[in-house]
Amino acid sequence: MSLPYADRAAAGRALAASLAALAGEPNLLVLGLPRGGVPVAAEVAAALGAPLDAFVVRKLGLPWQPELAMGAIATGGVRVLNADVIDAASVPGEVVEAVTRREREELDARERRYRGDRPPPKLAGATVILVDDGLATGATMIAALRWARAAGAKTVVAAVPVAPAESLDKIAAEADRVVCPYVPDPFFAVGVWYRFFPPVDEEAVAGLVAENRAELERRSRSTRPMLSIPGTDGGRR
Repeated sequence: MSLPYADRAAAGRALAASLAALAGEPNLLVLGLPRGGVPVAAEVAAALGAPLDAFVVRKLGLPWQPELAMGAIATGGVRVLNADVIDAASVPGEVVEAVTRREREELDARERRYRGDRPPPKLAGATVILVDDGLATGATMIAALRWARAAGAKTVVAAVPVAPAESLDKIAAEADRVVCPYVPDPFFAVGVWYRFFPPVDEEAVAGLVAENRAELERRSRSTRPMLSIPGTDGGRR
């Protein structure tokens, strides 16, 4: 079986090619869903010349099968529940609430680690590209999309390298545009479609966000016009 992506960076470059028309869009912001989505988003942000930030969404996994999402939570109190999974697994309501409380605490802690004292990005009037390294159920992306809407984003784009068709159908109802270069059938799992798919640690996430800020500042300095100082060769005598 031929795999479409060498790693997350390659997947990000493929996404960036599909999003090239947005380069130069005013008030453009790229948000990566930690942790695996941030290396993908970093490539998109670099190609489009856009700011990058980490947008924290926490999966609400089944207690006995954590990788299967029964929902997700996001900044701002957003919660999305996957009723099909909850019903099929006969999950009691008190279990859903207990998992939600635990993940909310972790979400708050991760935001502090990724962002430090910086406030969350302002989305009002922005074109926001939400990026992950793939979709399974789509619950985490839906939570992110709903938060972006509630925060006042003008346009919301969901961008992932790989996903099953049924999950793309779900998020299409929430986003203005969905970009996904590879839609395999059968899907199996996100990591199956990468040749190299290691875990991404929190230091890497924070580092990528910091590198993006430094690069944009460097570009800004290099394009600022030089001031003419009277009495010098460049000024008016």
